[in-house]
Amino acid sequence: MKKFKVVITDYEYGTLEPEMRVLEQLNAEIITAQCKTEEDVIHIAKDADGIIHQYAPFTKRVIDQLENCKVIARYGIGFDTVDIDAATEKGIFVTNVTDYCLDEVADHAVAMLLTLARKIVTLNNSVKSGEWDYKVSKPIYRLKNRALGLVGFGNIPRNVAKKAQAFGLKVIAYDPFVPAEVAEEMNVDLVELDELCRRSDFISIHTPLNKHTRGMVGFEQFNLMKKEACIINTARGPIIDEQALIEALEQKKIAAAALDVLEKEPINSDHPLLRMENVLLTPHVAFYSEESEMDLKQKTAQNVVDVLKGQLPKYLVNRSVQEKFSLKR
Repeated sequence: MKKFKVVITDYEYGTLEPEMRVLEQLNAEIITAQCKTEEDVIHIAKDADGIIHQYAPFTKRVIDQLENCKVIARYGIGFDTVDIDAATEKGIFVTNVTDYCLDEVADHAVAMLLTLARKIVTLNNSVKSGEWDYKVSKPIYRLKNRALGLVGFGNIPRNVAKKAQAFGLKVIAYDPFVPAEVAEEMNVDLVELDELCRRSDFISIHTPLNKHTRGMVGFEQFNLMKKEACIINTARGPIIDEQALIEALEQKKIAAAALDVLEKEPINSDHPLLRMENVLLTPHVAFYSEESEMDLKQKTAQNVVDVLKGQLPKYLVNRSVQEKFSLKR
């Protein structure tokens, strides 16, 4: 029997040893690359049976060129790098890993919230510059009974809700796909997005990026927010209209922002957000811990192994592919 070919089109990790150990189950030919463009992907993965990728583009044009592919496995929870409809039409299983960093992202979002609320960066910089004056942080408001609005109420924001409630924050959420009783069990009110924007002292973004959520927090939403409001994004940059955010910060429509993700990554050296003292930036790191990275790498590789062994993967994105196609080796 012809050996499978598995291509890892791109990655930003220091080692691929965990993936390789899992892929040993296949005795496959494994090719690694650092693809940036559609042409790069087509060149290296055209005849691959299984593909692992991180940021490389899997557009319809790329997917149409894949001759043998049975599975495209993405490192991560989000899958906006893949044209799901094109993959499904061609019978390619698209997988992600939905549970590898639930605590890490929730912890990062809450850490950003606390840093903004307590003006930690401002105070740190002030002390290091030779000042010793708490008044540079004014105003700081008590967290207890203030409102945290969660945009999206899947696994990660539910984790955020539990952690935030421990600080006495009142949590509301917007998610049209979650039944009200699910939120009620966690003492969270489901509201419409406009109401969330009006009521929240802190807004944390947790929805996936797709054609419906791209730019969903824009000029209209910022105009509804409190002047003391702070916005946090650990999901995907394009969910927030970046120009609208910049203007809202410049015009003091909101108080501050904490962003782990941006419309374009890495950030350009002349980006306006870099000059704003009321903006906290981290380099798309919310997912990371040593443990979560190991989980991600092993589970992503296992998705490929499962499909190429003729089994359904645990983390399947396009479940409708099961209805149109049977798994074939």
